[in-house]
Amino acid sequence: MAEYLKKATRKAAHGADSQLTQRVSELLRNVEEQGEKAVRRMSSEFDKWSPERFRLSDSEVDRVVSSVDKSTVADIEFAQSQIRRFAQAQLASLRPVEIETLPGVTLGHKLIPVGSVGAYVPGGRYPMVASAHMSVLTAKVAGVRRVAACTPPINGVLPAETITAMALAGADEIYVLGGVQAVASLALGTEFVDRVDMLVGPGNALVAEAKRQLYGRVGIDLMAGPTETLIVADDSVDGEICAVDLLGQAEHGPTSPAILVTNSHELALATMREVERQLQTLPTADIAAQSWADYGQVILCADHKEMLEVANDLAFEHVQIMTSDDDYFLENMVNYGALFLGPMTNVSYGDKVIGTNHTLPTQSAARYTGGLWVGKFIKTVTYQRVTSPESSTIIGEYCSRLCAIERFWGHKEQADIRVRRYAGVRSAQG
Repeated sequence: MAEYLKKATRKAAHGADSQLTQRVSELLRNVEEQGEKAVRRMSSEFDKWSPERFRLSDSEVDRVVSSVDKSTVADIEFAQSQIRRFAQAQLASLRPVEIETLPGVTLGHKLIPVGSVGAYVPGGRYPMVASAHMSVLTAKVAGVRRVAACTPPINGVLPAETITAMALAGADEIYVLGGVQAVASLALGTEFVDRVDMLVGPGNALVAEAKRQLYGRVGIDLMAGPTETLIVADDSVDGEICAVDLLGQAEHGPTSPAILVTNSHELALATMREVERQLQTLPTADIAAQSWADYGQVILCADHKEMLEVANDLAFEHVQIMTSDDDYFLENMVNYGALFLGPMTNVSYGDKVIGTNHTLPTQSAARYTGGLWVGKFIKTVTYQRVTSPESSTIIGEYCSRLCAIERFWGHKEQADIRVRRYAGVRSAQG
């Protein structure tokens, strides 16, 4: 039976509260009814941003990119090369399908990229440059024809590195616009931007709720909640590295759960000591300390088997495995957003540069979905062709009887007319 050496003092929230839901609903309605007028009002109120145009021209983008330090551009290009390479490999694994199930009956599926995508790249406390790679670049690798990317200003200033990442990733349109007003503009369309087919990218609680309410009118990547990190470790590692990796994700926000699952009592205690020590010097301790105090947990298990059970039950976004038998967890973990195996990797690598996508399921959604990847931008659509009268008759007779069971008489007649017309007719191939 697992023992909690440190319990969360608060329960992780699932979904938005009623006040937030109502507020977002009103904001979306304003954009839908008033268009750019509402967007400008919201941008001025929330971001103190009232430009002549929200969309950057090509020359403006070029000026921004040229203003960024060349070494920073090189770092962005390296990260994007890693992400592009992995996305291309994933795309290559997808194949059209076509089979003949009966003589003259052909079934298949085609792979068609989504037509247009709106990519939201958040700013605020942390300008999320890496989110440009994960959303814009992955969509372009998938073959999306049009990617419109939005990011908010930061204290009234253009976020140069983020805009550079968007441009290098292949964004077709770049808008300096944040919050609900950005995703609403992309999803609904306004005077200055055509609507898109799909919204992707993380954001704050308002943005996440806006995406939830817009889902159906547009596709979305995931219903995202606060970042989650789970470390599964034994005495093959030390408390210092466990604490670093816990706090490295707890700094995302004050409601970001960070949990250690271990079978070592000594490691558990050492990690808790190290967390408190590192919080004395961590520049983001104001956020990470609150997250750790309210949502951090340390769970002591009997062995690897119980550690596995606890980890699968939590179904966390990020799961870092640092044990004497990492392959055991690779083979048996089933509920996670992304797995990080061994002490030489970590969640930060995945967040920023290693090549896998960092947009991942939270709040136990890993029980039924993976994260954003090139396949999310691909529609798998089916087709059927029947060229054999005999096969059309066979399928029609089955279909007629099955429709009768369900009392779908119109459906039944669709089958029956084929049986009447094609029964006894020689196949074209015959």
